[in-house]
Amino acid sequence: MSLRIAIIGAGPVGLTLARLLHALNKPNLEVVVFESEASRYARQQGGTLDLHPDTGLAALKEAGLWDEFKTRVRYDGEALIICDKKLVKYLSLTPKDEQSSAGRPEIDRSSLREMLLDSVPSEMIRWGFRLREIDENRNLIFDHGVESGFDLIVGADGAWSKIRKYLSDEKPHYSGIGGYIFHIPNAEERAPEAFKLTNRGSVFSFSDGRSIMSQYISDGSLYVNAWCPLPETWRENLSHDADDTEAIKKWVLDQFHDWHPDLVDFIKLAEQPSSSSLYELPVGWRWESRPGVTLIGDAAHLMTPFAGEGVNVGMQDSLMLSRAIGKALESPDPATQFNTTELVNFEEDLFVRGERVTSLTKDMMNWMMFSDGSPRSVIDKYILRIITFHDKGVRDYLRYPLLKGSLKSWYFLYRLFH
Repeated sequence: MSLRIAIIGAGPVGLTLARLLHALNKPNLEVVVFESEASRYARQQGGTLDLHPDTGLAALKEAGLWDEFKTRVRYDGEALIICDKKLVKYLSLTPKDEQSSAGRPEIDRSSLREMLLDSVPSEMIRWGFRLREIDENRNLIFDHGVESGFDLIVGADGAWSKIRKYLSDEKPHYSGIGGYIFHIPNAEERAPEAFKLTNRGSVFSFSDGRSIMSQYISDGSLYVNAWCPLPETWRENLSHDADDTEAIKKWVLDQFHDWHPDLVDFIKLAEQPSSSSLYELPVGWRWESRPGVTLIGDAAHLMTPFAGEGVNVGMQDSLMLSRAIGKALESPDPATQFNTTELVNFEEDLFVRGERVTSLTKDMMNWMMFSDGSPRSVIDKYILRIITFHDKGVRDYLRYPLLKGSLKSWYFLYRLFH
């Protein structure tokens, strides 16, 4: 017997699952990806991603894409500055190469998506299928018709997932943070000082509940975020024209009027503004399992970008789900085997992993955006939290106190002289 699977959403998480299932090379498996966008070129794909060994990179290796990934990766993208509004640097990492890499290389979101799209048959992706809803009989109701007969429907359809509504009434809630995303094209010529500061990597600056972030993109541009504490309705009550770039920049610059000129330049020299508000699902949220439908990625555990884990854990979701599907395909009745055993096991694992990552992200956001005196006041526990998240061995009863004490001592002395 065969297994028919519908994946809703052709973002990096949905496409990772599609590629992993294609790589299983099972004749009794049919996979279709439904995507609302008209084509792969419908919109700009955002900034860059650092993929991690146990999550995003593990998924790419199992998908057979490691060699292709290495032709696209940027080890120099591991350069990183974390600073405050005065440009006092609390963490500064230099660019790497393959030999010196910390194991978390960068790839442009657009390049990752292109690689994943090229790795599956073109007929697997159905473009221009905007989902309205999924009904109680698991019919997929699109703008221009109904698709049905799937043994499994996977919601990889992001923050405002239509598939989530089939499983739960839970909706994302506003984080309290909003702002604008900008671009600086041809940054080395147009904004040489901003380009130099970003150093082909990233700059994350925090102070007073605000943040300016810059990331280098392979096409030579900079991807810039300006985040502020704002009410949820902020976009409905703007004092400026929402389509006037100069008015938008003036409004943003007012929010950062006392910041270091080199950081303010990221906004002054930028263009193509688009507004954004950050939403999240509750830490530890889970749904009641129902046969034939599940969620992965942001649909399952939406979080803000302050820990850089969203795509990584989403790709790990795809990896674990593909293994569960592969296991079910070995049985005489794959659909029954998957929905009675493998689905529940997959979701229990997802809930545990999702809670761990959303908890980390919540801590990172609260410390940097909502703590008095950040990053100065929180940098030691911020770095300790990241290290212990990625290296469980650090929690050894000898290593952890030593690391904690060393970080506290180092930053105590650093703060004395900065």
